[in-house]
Parts: sequence; C-alpha cells; structure tokens
Amino acid sequence: MAEQTTPKPVQAPKGGAAAGGAMARFFDGDVWHSFKNSPITVVAAVVTVTIFLAALFAPIVSPHDPYDLMLLDVMDSFMPPVWEADGDPRFLIGTDDQGRDMLSTIIYGSRASLFIGFASVLLSIVLGVGLGLVSGFRGGMVDAFIMRVAEIQLSFPTILIALLINGVLRGVFPVEQQADVAYAVLILSIGVSGWVQYARTVRGSTMVERSKEYVQAAHVIGIHPTLIALRHILPNVMGPVLVIATIHLAVAVISEATLSFLGVGVPPTEPSLGTLIRIGNDFLFSGEWWIAIFPGAALAILVLAVNLLGDWLRDALNPKLR
Repeated sequence: MAEQTTPKPVQAPKGGAAAGGAMARFFDGDVWHSFKNSPITVVAAVVTVTIFLAALFAPIVSPHDPYDLMLLDVMDSFMPPVWEADGDPRFLIGTDDQGRDMLSTIIYGSRASLFIGFASVLLSIVLGVGLGLVSGFRGGMVDAFIMRVAEIQLSFPTILIALLINGVLRGVFPVEQQADVAYAVLILSIGVSGWVQYARTVRGSTMVERSKEYVQAAHVIGIHPTLIALRHILPNVMGPVLVIATIHLAVAVISEATLSFLGVGVPPTEPSLGTLIRIGNDFLFSGEWWIAIFPGAALAILVLAVNLLGDWLRDALNPKLR
C-alpha cells in the first residue's frame, strides 16, 4: 500500500513579504515602466523632490537665516551674484535691499508658497469631493443646486474669485491683525476658488458607480446610504482626484504668487515667492535685476516641474493611452 502523505499547510506571507511583493509588483508595473522611460518626467521628479526637500528643511540647508535681524547688515544690501565684479562669495546669487541672502530667501519663500499651495489644494479636495459625492449620489434638486453654483463660479476667472474672497475675509479683521491671519486668508481664498473641478469630476464618477450592482446590493441589504457613499463609492471615485490635485498644486502656487504680487498675500516679514517678486520688481530697472529674476525663475521651475509630473500621471493612469 502506498504511503499516504499529509500535505503541509500553506502559510500566509508575512507582512514584510507582502510589502515586498507589493513593491515588486509596482516596479514591474506599467506606471513605473512609463516613469523610468520618460527622461523629462524623471528630471521633473528630481527637480520637484529637490525643491520640496529644500523647502521642508530650509533651516538646515539655507546658507543664512534671512529672518534673523541680528545677522543682517545694511552694508550687504544690493550685492550682485558672485560671478559679477562686486559679488561676494558669501552670497551666491546676491542679496536684496535689506542685505538678505537671495538663495536663503528663495528657499524660505518656497516653503511658504508650497505650504499655502498644499493646504489650499487639501481644502479644495475636501470641499469638491464632498459636494461632488453628495451631488452625484443624491441627484434631484440637490444635484441641480450644487451644479448651478459650480457653473456660476466657473463663469469667473479663478484669480478673480480668490481676490474677492480675499478682500471679504481681510475686511473682517482689523488692520493690525491682517498679518497674523494672512496665511489662513490665502488658504481659504485659493481653496474655495478651486473646488469646482473636483466636484464635477467626482459627481460624474459617482453617478456611474451608484448604478452598479454592488451599490444596489448594499441598498437591498439595508446599509445606510451615507455608509454606502463613504465606504463603497468614495474609494472608487478617488482615482482622478490625485491627477487633478497634482496639476492643481501648480495652479495654487501661481495663485498665491499672483495674490502676493498684488500686495494681498503673505506679509513681507515672511515672504513667499510672489512677495519676493513684488519686492524685486521695484528694483528691476535700476540695475538690481537679480532680486526679481531669481525668485521668478524659481517659481517658474517649480510650477513647470509639477505640471510635467501631473501630465505624466494623467497619461500613466489612463488605460486608453497605454
């Protein structure tokens, strides 16, 4: 009689092995293949990550502290970049009208711009996804009202909406408190002006998802509609939101720079890139070109890199373009 053998139980992979398998699938997948075969995207990613890390660790990587008044010297004002005749090796790309190192000021300014950009995008996502989910799931008069509001807002330029909200919010606070609430006002202004695209996208995806069998089955077994929307539909409509958010980050940074350039942004004591450009604009035609040109170049490079990443992500996640 043949000897019977007892099969060994199959053990589930441990957490580390599962994570390693997920990473292996990612690096073997279409998205990673598309990324590594696009030199422009790789360069854009390197530039974006470099700027983000420099802004995040500004106190560590900055050559000087541009906001420490004890270290500032008026005699260092208007020093040109180091490659010009009167340049100083201490200040690689020169100084501004207060003697602050331009490179350090740009790094700190990038941190302010990115913070406002990220916070306003997050606010737009919360508003847009929430309203879009309600609009697409409920339908009827609720859907009609939200979409009419969205269409009215779309009829005006985004920067005009942001300026209007900014002016109203600033009028609520006394003049002496406006510098303290400048960041919050900017985030609210840019965030509220950018929710429409998220709402329209999520609404369309929600209307498709709510007619599928798994949603109908959830209704049949008595799951509360709010739980159906949040637990079952919401995760399935968030894919396009990531793409929109990436591109919207560049728009938010530009909007912040525009508002700051117009004088309704962050205070000069903690300038963003837009504030630095506005300050440098006063000296642009008097010979001190670097005070405006270098912050403008930093803003352009940041926005271009983020936009290129957003374009790649949109194409990589679209199966029709693979």
